[in-house]
Amino acid sequence: MECLIERNKQDCGCTYDCSRKGLCCECVRYHRAKGAIPGCFFPKDAEKTYDRSIANFCRSAVR
Repeated sequence: MECLIERNKQDCGCTYDCSRKGLCCECVRYHRAKGAIPGCFFPKDAEKTYDRSIANFCRSAVR
């Protein structure tokens, strides 16, 4: 399966610039290993806090 890095970058809502931008499988793997969630899963206001914790994700989902 081909990775569509440039398309992924266009669709990604994460504002943090890192080496995994556009490489969704690597991003998910990285955050999962840290017990966190990628920024693209968060609403815009919650993503901008750079708090990728599961607790912050749950708080942002109930708003």
